[in-house]
Formats: sequence, structure tokens, C-alpha cells
Amino acid sequence: MNEERLGLIVEGSLVEELLARLDSATSVEDMRVGRFVRIDGEQHDFFCLVTDVQLRATSPDVLADPPSPTEGFLRAILAGTAAYGAIKLQPMLMLARDPEVGEEGPRPVRTVPIHFSQVFSAVERDFERVFGEADDVHFEIGCPLDMDVPVRLDLRKFVERSNGVFGKSGTGKSFLTRLLLCGVVKSGVATNLVFDMHSEYGWASQSDGGQMVKGLRQLFPSTKVQVYTLDPDSARHRDVKPDGQIWVGLNEIEVEDIALLQDELRLNPTAVESASLCEDRLGKDWIQKLTSGDADVAELAQTTGAHPESLSALKRKLASITRLKFVRPEASPAGSDLEKMIAALEAGRHVVLEFGQHRSLLAYMLAANVITRRIHRLWTRKVEEHKQSNGRVSAPRQLMITIEEAHKFLNSRAANQTIFGTIARELRKFNVTLLVVDQRPSGIDDEVLSQIGTRITCQLNDDKDIDAIFSGVSGAGHLRSILATLDSRQQALILGHAVPMPMPLRSRPYDEAFYKSLGPWGDDPVAITAGSRKYEELFPDDE
Repeated sequence: MNEERLGLIVEGSLVEELLARLDSATSVEDMRVGRFVRIDGEQHDFFCLVTDVQLRATSPDVLADPPSPTEGFLRAILAGTAAYGAIKLQPMLMLARDPEVGEEGPRPVRTVPIHFSQVFSAVERDFERVFGEADDVHFEIGCPLDMDVPVRLDLRKFVERSNGVFGKSGTGKSFLTRLLLCGVVKSGVATNLVFDMHSEYGWASQSDGGQMVKGLRQLFPSTKVQVYTLDPDSARHRDVKPDGQIWVGLNEIEVEDIALLQDELRLNPTAVESASLCEDRLGKDWIQKLTSGDADVAELAQTTGAHPESLSALKRKLASITRLKFVRPEASPAGSDLEKMIAALEAGRHVVLEFGQHRSLLAYMLAANVITRRIHRLWTRKVEEHKQSNGRVSAPRQLMITIEEAHKFLNSRAANQTIFGTIARELRKFNVTLLVVDQRPSGIDDEVLSQIGTRITCQLNDDKDIDAIFSGVSGAGHLRSILATLDSRQQALILGHAVPMPMPLRSRPYDEAFYKSLGPWGDDPVAITAGSRKYEELFPDDE
């Protein structure tokens, strides 16, 4: 690919950005905010983003008496000489031109290029030097806004920390999430558990444009991806066969789950305290005993010390939980589909849990919190056993849990009480991270948001949401201007741990060409040996 020289560096600083004067042959109208360029310094190549496009003149007199539209010859003489275009550049990375002299690989920028260093439009080789060449863990997520060269994400770094996909409704968050999940499945760097509120990740679903798009289960075999459901009737109506049905037991619901559901259940401030008193007095079956028809609230209030009216209100509100079709009195027994689902995750299989017609936030938050807490406790125990055995016992596989409407689980009030807040703060300590998908990042607790490793942000309009995305990010000013220029569809700004520098991009199309690019996936390594008695117990129908 031929390099296109754009101009020369004429002034600037590391703090206040660099200014490049455009060559007379370079049209200022071809420059775009967010464009990726390279500066060839004496000792380093500097990789920069265009943050502003300007019109300048060598003297104010030129602008005081500009040529008229009919004076074409004079305009041609002045253009590019006395009047010229310029671009402001934010250096993002530097790379030693001689690897034997400088540090290997892209490094943070700590200096600036010399005067009159040449500025070039970036080519594919530049993107490969910065974002990595194609391999098993460098996954193409999209292209720069004005070029057709791949921008790659380091999936191994991506799953090390919790991550977020943000953007207002209709900007393509679900398609970006599908791309990321497919990349993780194909590479095998982690196992996914997806809480699929709208049944759009497991099997085929309809896009906003009316086209049917494939789900993970249609792109990968059951040895890679399994789909479980809370609503088998919905699966039958869509003519799909889930791998199992999941139930939640009333005796699995803890006080922290009730605290999380305060808004959805419209509980008063004393309800959580009353719930805690009931749990202390009645044990794990406290909800069933409280909501049963023959429960004497007055007597229960006297024995627990709870206020009678508060306890009566709590009983009425908890009845909505008992009416959920996937809720049963007892926890799922050994050998149940929930046990199979957890075993599948342990074995390295990716799991999508569909909610079917249970699309209320009450159902979603309850099931996701209860199931995640159980899985996290298992992963924590396995990590501790691994450490105590000095490596003789294998550590559990890296697990990434995907949740939508994340601000409901991770807001300032809930983050300290929910298992999702615990996971977000612990980072990779117990091999469990989150992929949060949300349209209101400002609703997520600041401490939790600061732990988000990689942020992929589509168009946002609310200033609070934009401020939240760039909280704690250096150079946020010019990134805000780039985010403001994004289209409302299939464009995003990616920054953070899994990419060496922020980059605005067009997301990769989720289409037939992408399906074909996934190629053969090979054999799936399993922790539970295929053919063993335990494996046959858990997967009796597996071929």
C-alpha cells in the first residue's frame, strides 16, 4: 500500500498536542477527526490521532482582503502558501525506528518529534505494528473510520479484566457483543456465561432491519456452545431445542438479592432489614414460610422483632417472586440441569442462558444474581484449592460473565451488595470477569467503572454518560470530540487494556462473510474427560 504524505510538523508540545501544516496537494476536506497518522521522527515513529482540522494563514492581511470567487488564479496561488490547512495531532504511541537502540514494541509517548518531521497517512503495516498481526488471540473488531484495514483486539488481555460495551439504544451494542463473544469462543481464551435477556445471542434473532442473524449455537457445535432456558415454552414456539431448563429455588434467594430488587419490588427502606431478621429467625426457607397462606405475620413480627406493617408489606411484595414460573420452593437437586450447566462451564463450554418471555427486570436480576453467586462461590473455592495445593490441583478456566442492563446490578447502592460488584472489584483474582452491556454508564458506580479494563463506546448523547466513560482516562478532551463525531450506527470508540491506544472504528459486519471467517474450531479441551462416568451422567445425550 502506497504511503500518502500529508504534511510537516511545525509546532506543538507533548501536553498541548502537535500542529502539522498540510502540503499544498493535500485537501483539508480529506482530513477527519479521529484519523490515524504516523509521524516519522529521527529516532522514533509516532502514532497519532487527528483531533482538529484548521484553516490558517501566514499573515492576517491575506484574510483581510480575500480573493473573490472569480479570481481563481489568485486563489490557486494563495492556497497552500499564504493560506493553508493544518491538523492538530495527539501522539498516542511511539515506536523505536531501530529496535536495537530503542525499546521493543509500542511505548507511551514521552517526547515529541523534531521540527519538520514528515506526517503520513497510516497504512496497513502501521496498524499491524500497533494492534498486532492476525493470529489466534488478535481478533479483528473493525476498521478505522476512513480505511479498510483491520483493527485487532488482544483477546487474552481482554478477558483478564472486566469490560464494557456502551451506547444508546439502536447503536449496535448487541452486534458488537456478538462479535466479541464469537472471538472469545473461537480463540478459547475464556469460557462465556451469557445472561441473554432478549434471546438474541444463543439462537437466530431478528435485527432492527428485519434480517435474521445467527446466534452462537448456530455458529458453533454443542461441544463449544450450549443454550439453557428459563422458559421452555418460548423455545418450543421458536422451534429450538435447549440443552436444559434452569430453576431457581426460593431457599437460594438471599437478603442481598432482595436488596438488589428494592426498586423492582417497590420496597420501603425498612424492608431489607425486616428480610434480614426473617432470614436469621427462619433460615434458608424464610421466603416460603413468610409468603405461605397460613403465615401469621403478627406472631412472626413478635418473634423476629420486625415491625408488623413492614413485614406485612414485605410478604405482599415477595409474592411476585413466588409467581415467577422458573421459581420453585427448593434449590435444584444434584444432577439437575443447573448442575449440568455449571459442569459445562467447568468443562470449557460456553453457555447462553435465555430468559424467553421472562423479560422483566425483576426476573432477569433475580436469576442472574442467584446463579452468578453460586458459580462465583465454586470458582473461588477452586482457585483457593489450586493455591493451597501449590499447583497440583488445576485452577478453574477463566470465566467471562455477560450481563445487560448492567447499571441495575452495579449502581452505587447495589454495587457493594451484589455478586457482580464483588466480581468487578476483584478483577482476575478468582478467574471471573464481567462483560457489561449498557446504555447508561453514568448509572454504574464510579469505583466499579474505574475497574473496567476495555471500553467500547458507541454514540452517547447524555453528558453524564460521556463523562462516566472518560472518567480517569488521560487525554479525555480530544477523545470526547472524537466520540461526538461518531455515526449512530456501527461506529464506536475503543480504548483500554486490550488495545494499545484509543481508536474510533467501524465495527466489523456481523454477516455471512464473518460467519465464514470463524472457520473450523477444532476439538474442545474439557476438564471432565469425555467417556468418563461423570461425563456420561452430566451429558447423557451427547454424541
